[in-house]
Amino acid sequence: MFIRVKNNGGHEYLQLVSTHRVDGHVRQHVIGTLGRRDLLESSGTLEGLAASLGKFTRHAVVLADHRAGKAEVLSARSVGPTLVFGRLWEQLGLPAVLAAALRDRKFGFAVERAIFLTVLHRLLAPASGTSDRAAEKWKQDMVIPGVEGLDLQHLYRAMAWLGEKLDGSQQADATPFSPRCTKDLIEEALFARQRHLFTNLSLAFFDTTSLYFEGEGGRTLGRRGHTKDHRPDLKQMVVGMVLSNEGRPVCSEMWPGNTTDVKTLLPVVERLERRFGIGEVCVVADRGMISDATIEALERKHPGLKYILGARLRSDHEVRDTVLGWPGRYQEVHGPREHSKSPSPLSVKDVRFTADGRDRRYVVCHNQEQAEKDRADREAIVASLADQLHKGAKSLVGNRGYRKYVRCEGQGFEIDRRKVQEEERFDGKWVLRTNWWSPPAADVALRYKDLWMVEAIFRATKTILETRPIYHKCDETIRGHVFCSFLALVLMKELQHRVADRGLVLEWADVLRDLQALRVVRLRSGAALCELRSVPQGVAGKVLQAAGVALGPSLRFLDDQ
Repeated sequence: MFIRVKNNGGHEYLQLVSTHRVDGHVRQHVIGTLGRRDLLESSGTLEGLAASLGKFTRHAVVLADHRAGKAEVLSARSVGPTLVFGRLWEQLGLPAVLAAALRDRKFGFAVERAIFLTVLHRLLAPASGTSDRAAEKWKQDMVIPGVEGLDLQHLYRAMAWLGEKLDGSQQADATPFSPRCTKDLIEEALFARQRHLFTNLSLAFFDTTSLYFEGEGGRTLGRRGHTKDHRPDLKQMVVGMVLSNEGRPVCSEMWPGNTTDVKTLLPVVERLERRFGIGEVCVVADRGMISDATIEALERKHPGLKYILGARLRSDHEVRDTVLGWPGRYQEVHGPREHSKSPSPLSVKDVRFTADGRDRRYVVCHNQEQAEKDRADREAIVASLADQLHKGAKSLVGNRGYRKYVRCEGQGFEIDRRKVQEEERFDGKWVLRTNWWSPPAADVALRYKDLWMVEAIFRATKTILETRPIYHKCDETIRGHVFCSFLALVLMKELQHRVADRGLVLEWADVLRDLQALRVVRLRSGAALCELRSVPQGVAGKVLQAAGVALGPSLRFLDDQ
């Protein structure tokens, strides 16, 4: 391809011509006429065209040098996670929320960037351990604007600010177990900015878990209590979380490790109502939250509030003696499984009566599949117990499974057959208590089963985001450490929602792997300094589209900026 000069009518014209071979002969084809030569020269069009073509020539030279190994590689860093999670961070309004909270503070470093770095590290590098010290080195392999001057001390100071106790004028509505902190203001401001995401908020799911410490666990948070991590040897803290009916994190609570679940529900409800303006909502929580005092307080202080609470089968006399024996047929919601992905079997019975001048509504739920498992497990325990009884009483010490079915008879022990028979009535059953009178019993049961979302979030917090164990020694940094996991969950759920809205089903591990594989290589080719981006692999392209990220040119010359 070349430029040819053609004379016509006393003027020279420039033509773009290509050559090709036909039947062994070279033929020329005029692609187009650029115009009169004198006019192109006087207007500067030729110079502009030459400069434009020069850019493409430079692109080709750089790419050829890189393929041949002649270009100097200055760095190679991952850019995909920052593109996606940085976009979500901006769109959720987190920079603005943090800036407002920092308005009267003067830190000598970029606090918002330090928090984003910690959150991104929590999302992407749990394998490096829970130590936030790893983030300082990890960032060197990532493209994250604005974090170049951040050291480990800045990350710790940012976390301490997130968990910092507010002054006395802002302690109204604090829970009895922990003061209001900076992170509470951020949660409330973030909810206010994103209220459109919660317009259909009709259910609020609440649950708690425990996180253990490697050390004392701060001045007030580290306490020994009922552990859900099976680590009674270590001090712990209790973390509560509220999710919307769509599974979006609304707020979190952090309390001393000896806080019992039954005391936590009421303070959370009061915060939702006063600080988030959520009054017309149904709170869903498990049986650890329920007590007569809690229910009485909920109905007296929050008459418009609806609740669905798990009830205790064995220790609650009303449930054990009245509700489970209530006459009536079960309504089938889900029949036996047809395949592994079918919902588990479920039948429900609606129980309504008045006691002590107060109306009651319970929903008895039955899972035939679980009932068969409970029966098989009990028969196996009783059979093993019968075998162990021949070996003497010492073989029974410390076995909780045996202890339930043993009674003392004279100088020895025997199987308590009456207790075995009593346990049969609990097989595959769970009971709910609610003051929500309008929905069918099946809907109440299905909404309660959605509480698995909170449990899944806690599993993500403990495993995917590697929040535990916690090594920090001050209450402020401990709260900030856990809150960074909360913010990571906010980003995680936002991306999952956007992916699902496009009808995509993607594994989270694949999303992270393919995003991290999107890299930028900084090259020096001759006098040119440039950045070359890799091609998105796997699911990265779909995730970028879901997040609304448009990739620019793959090769960018830095000396042009």
